[in-house]
Amino acid sequence: MKSTPLNSLHPTSSADAQALRAQAQRLVAEMSEDEKFSWLSGPMAIPVGDTPKPEGAIGSAAYYPGIPRLGIPAMQQADASLGISNIGNVRPGDHATGLPSSLALGASFNTRLAYESGALVGREARAKGFNVQLAGGINLVREPRCGRNFEYVSEDPVLSGVMGGHSVAGIQAQGVVSTVKHFIANGQETGRVMVSSNLSEPAMRESDLLAFQIAIELGSPGAVMPGYNLINGDYASENDFLLNHVLKGQWRYPGWVMSDWGATHSTVKAALAGLDVQSGANLDDQQYFGQALRDAVKDGRVPQSRIDDMVTRILTSLLAVGILDQDATESKPQPIDFSAHKLIAQRQAEEGIVLLKNDAGRLPILQKRKRILVIGEHADHGVLCGGGSSAVTPLGSLKKEGTTIMGVGVDKVYQPAPLVTAIAEESSAQEVSFIDGSDIDLAAFEAGRSDVVIVFAQEWRSEGLDAVGLGLPGNQDALISAVAAANSVTVVAIQSGGPVLMPWKDEVGAILAVWYPGSGAAAAIAGVLFGRVNPSGHLPLTFPASEAQLPRPEQIDPETTTSNPGMPRKGGIIPIDYDIEGSDVGYRWFEREQLKPLFPFGFGLSYTQYEISSLNVAYGDQIKASVQVMNSGKRAGKLVVQCYVAKLGDSGFVRRLAGFVKVDLEAGQHSIVELELEPQVFARYEEGPAEGCFKIGKGTYRVWAAQHAEAEDSYTDVVVQQDRLIAP
Repeated sequence: MKSTPLNSLHPTSSADAQALRAQAQRLVAEMSEDEKFSWLSGPMAIPVGDTPKPEGAIGSAAYYPGIPRLGIPAMQQADASLGISNIGNVRPGDHATGLPSSLALGASFNTRLAYESGALVGREARAKGFNVQLAGGINLVREPRCGRNFEYVSEDPVLSGVMGGHSVAGIQAQGVVSTVKHFIANGQETGRVMVSSNLSEPAMRESDLLAFQIAIELGSPGAVMPGYNLINGDYASENDFLLNHVLKGQWRYPGWVMSDWGATHSTVKAALAGLDVQSGANLDDQQYFGQALRDAVKDGRVPQSRIDDMVTRILTSLLAVGILDQDATESKPQPIDFSAHKLIAQRQAEEGIVLLKNDAGRLPILQKRKRILVIGEHADHGVLCGGGSSAVTPLGSLKKEGTTIMGVGVDKVYQPAPLVTAIAEESSAQEVSFIDGSDIDLAAFEAGRSDVVIVFAQEWRSEGLDAVGLGLPGNQDALISAVAAANSVTVVAIQSGGPVLMPWKDEVGAILAVWYPGSGAAAAIAGVLFGRVNPSGHLPLTFPASEAQLPRPEQIDPETTTSNPGMPRKGGIIPIDYDIEGSDVGYRWFEREQLKPLFPFGFGLSYTQYEISSLNVAYGDQIKASVQVMNSGKRAGKLVVQCYVAKLGDSGFVRRLAGFVKVDLEAGQHSIVELELEPQVFARYEEGPAEGCFKIGKGTYRVWAAQHAEAEDSYTDVVVQQDRLIAP
């Protein structure tokens, strides 16, 4: 039983890539200047103010006109990673499958599911006529309160890169280009257009850049999208070091770099720094890549070869996924098997649910429980999804007032997943009742007369604004405590866009992290509650015990800054010191500072028991591990083997995830599991007078095979006899 090698999904060889670029260059040579420039700056493909939706646009994030005489179709771009969004209902009545949040996908630790979820998004995008999907959220979760964390996979570069890369590969296998975003260190939403993410080159190489490097090597995304933020004082969309030196230079990335919407700030600087397309130009203060860029070419400030390179990169990516070979009739809407897609969403939700606590076997709920009380706002209708450009509205969604982004209202969406109905169908209870929990006294009274209580706690987050603290909003903490005092068989299922504090943790019987669980959530959650599904999710990020444990406990006051493009700037650039933790993001920070979290990274319980033993590591050009695993319990389950490494005698080299694999095990089954470990995780990045590099220094490295970041199920020591250099 082996894990997927980290390079197994790369779709094109170097020779293939060169052939594709040559084909793209031939097309560019036949294009007029007007045709070239029509692809370098584009508006949103929805009505904005007095500007109507562009002619020919389906209605989405962006539209670039086709060039029929050359067989080049229009680019129709849509958001995002979690399904096909429908911004402002620009396509009336058009719906899509809502996938669980990227955190839920990360919690599954299942690369096959990541690929399948990407393939689902790609199929629906193509069926609707879109050929570019603004997916691939690879950002590391540096700020646990970030409003957009639900779009990102994890706090770890290997987990984020591997899962994100598989998802991107799934999208592109359907003939749809995928992006990866937001390159890099776009760690928070409050003040996102005003913050400068400041960190050293070694720190970014070992963390944020490593995540993108792995994802790009695995998935070969057609486009890379920088964020709104600055990095070390330069805007991400005009950062020469990151775009030219690292991405296009050292990594030889052949695709194009598109700005985020309204994140272009210059013409000459951006063009020469590596930005290829100004996206959402009507959100910027001017069209930098329109007439201004033409003038810059005319007077020699930007060479014509740079313009040709921009368009060549776009066409290379379109050719790589076969877009120019697709039948023109495919641009018309095609049927979608929503029933089959809902089952994929359900499976992803099932494997992403994390069982955090299960005192005295409160779960699974025994069928003898006759009176079940369900508490939680709109739990009779559905489940939360995150807000902003990635929000997906399946048929039957409930919309409530949410927030405002760029002057446009953003709904708080409950995707249709009637939890109460699913619980009634899964159980043999005589009575399943529901209250919303707004009246705490009533909730406690009803809890006291029930056999079991299931509380669906909620924490909604959205693009454009960070959460204020990590606590559950409103009176939910008091509600849970009151209910738990009235009934010891209280189960709390938390719908959240990140970690939350749990002052009631010791008062309840069981806790589930269900994230934003998507269209298939009802059957998935009910299945876990009653034992049809054995939980196998593991935390993709650390749950802090308090905000005082964070590298930066204080938050930016949203009243003092600007958080969204197209809005008047307020205040100055805000420096964020990411060198406080450096490359030790999340659980690595907690270990370095010897902090005890509420729940550690990688943690997750099961309804069975597992044993991991006999770890062996073969160190060479590739680093391979093998380990014996056993399901010592009485029911089948899925074990996640997590391999961590630390250098002994080096206090600055704390435990890091180097590889992982998810294994299906029947009750009593033994198996030998093999997996590859990421060499760069064994290394430190060292700056040089010319070029830096990763170096695995000689010494002793301890490798653990464990079930979470603090566990020590099995370990072995690897002695490296001489230094080894790895190109960045």
